[in-house]
Amino acid sequence: MSTGDHDRGRSEKPEGLIPKHGGYRKLKSFQVAQIVYDVTVRFCDRYVDRFSRTKDQMVQAARSGVQNIAEGSMASGTSKKTELKLTNVARASLEELKLDYEDFLRQRKLYQWEPNDPRRAALVNQRCTSADEVAAWVKKVYNGQKGRDGQHEQKRQSHLSAQSTRSCYAEISANAALVLIAVASSLLDRQLEAQAKAFETQGGFTERLYRCRVKARKR
Repeated sequence: MSTGDHDRGRSEKPEGLIPKHGGYRKLKSFQVAQIVYDVTVRFCDRYVDRFSRTKDQMVQAARSGVQNIAEGSMASGTSKKTELKLTNVARASLEELKLDYEDFLRQRKLYQWEPNDPRRAALVNQRCTSADEVAAWVKKVYNGQKGRDGQHEQKRQSHLSAQSTRSCYAEISANAALVLIAVASSLLDRQLEAQAKAFETQGGFTERLYRCRVKARKR
């Protein structure tokens, strides 16, 4: 038997009662949600009042997005229903976080990027793998915006206060977080669709248990 035949034989081997599960660290949704969490912790430490309930709520919503993806993945071995439910909780948590970032921008009269803003696509194409990489991108965008001011920059610079610089960084950082949240949410939407379809066609643990018992009796 060739190696290829051997590999196909292994792949065609029927699953046991509890199928392979976990592996959430390889999920793109988990990876992006984790970056969102790290970015949010940094953002809140720098731009949100540490005594504000909003800070705790934003950090908790970001954390919930990550933790529920992981928990759902681990639960999938014995409960597809639980996996579906927890993945949906992760998606809802990111939606809550999205609203918090939008509120931050609106309440401070900062600009929220339009859907077709080229900076959104630029960040997605950057494929950042850590909060450090996102921070470096934010700094690059900030410096780029200063450069585009051209001849007006010298006049503006003399009036540029530390607060306005801080606000500019906060605006770019919040928008960057919103872009990453949108990516994670889109990935989770597709994940939920796939999980729902699998649940409809394959059933849950009870159905699997029944099929295994029927096969065992036949043997």
